[in-house]
Amino acid sequence: MFKNTVKDLLDASLKEKPDLFLIDLSIATDNAIKIILDGDNGVTVEDCIYISRAIENSLDREEQDFSLEVMSAGATNPMTHKRQYVKNIGRLLEVKTKTENFEGKLVDATEEEITLQWKSREPKPVGKGKVTVQKQANIAYENIVEAKVMIKF
Repeated sequence: MFKNTVKDLLDASLKEKPDLFLIDLSIATDNAIKIILDGDNGVTVEDCIYISRAIENSLDREEQDFSLEVMSAGATNPMTHKRQYVKNIGRLLEVKTKTENFEGKLVDATEEEITLQWKSREPKPVGKGKVTVQKQANIAYENIVEAKVMIKF
């Protein structure tokens, strides 16, 4: 009952901010509500405050004691939503599939798959030495075990 109320309030507040989307909602047995959001343009502190107030102001603490935490998905957290891939086009990703690991620049994200590109040093087809080759991989979402943005300094 309580979880449904929180979910309905969250859904209603997210409709007011369509660039935001839910990554995770959990409610512990002690009614500790934890909401993790992401956004097509990132998530600001003001976004978190807006969602928090929209939920908190509609719940009665006399009726149900609770704690509420609203946060953005961290840059180092694995991606779980297709919209996260779209917003990270142009960034370097580390992608693990069931059989291989890839590191490359995310160049496309469709409804079915992502496309990574990277450069690789390979032996020349003729003669000695190596040559730099442009590589590409199309990876279906269903084959991705984990994908993270690589933070480079």
